Amino acid sequence: MSLQRIRHQFLLEPDLSKKLDDLSRDPSTTKSAIVAKAVEAFIERRGENELDRRYGVRLDRLSRDLGHLRRDVEVILESLALFIRFSLTLHAHTPVPDRATQAIAQERFDKFVEQVGRQIASGKRSLGTDNGGGGEG
Repeated sequence: MSLQRIRHQFLLEPDLSKKLDDLSRDPSTTKSAIVAKAVEAFIERRGENELDRRYGVRLDRLSRDLGHLRRDVEVILESLALFIRFSLTLHAHTPVPDRATQAIAQERFDKFVEQVGRQIASGKRSLGTDNGGGGEG
């Protein structure tokens, strides 16, 4: 079974030709195999560079945005945890609320949920930051 191969002729600088000769001294390889592997590696690297050029900027921006999101979520979770701890500490020794107090608490909670919904829908932030639209870049 013979492999279909095409003959090529090219010129090399003397130093590069000597390096090729040194590499091909091993009986398990040939100059053609070395050159073929080198050409294949060169072509593959150029393909990677093309992908980097095409998608690298977008991937970098997405990575930055993901980092910002991760930071924002960590701040929110830490704030919530501290608020809950503070609230539990402050109200740890209060008596069990009666129905009127529970109704007031439910009403306040419902208003809070409505306000959060309005803030999210409007794109406003209570902390005064932008609406997260990725304006940098």
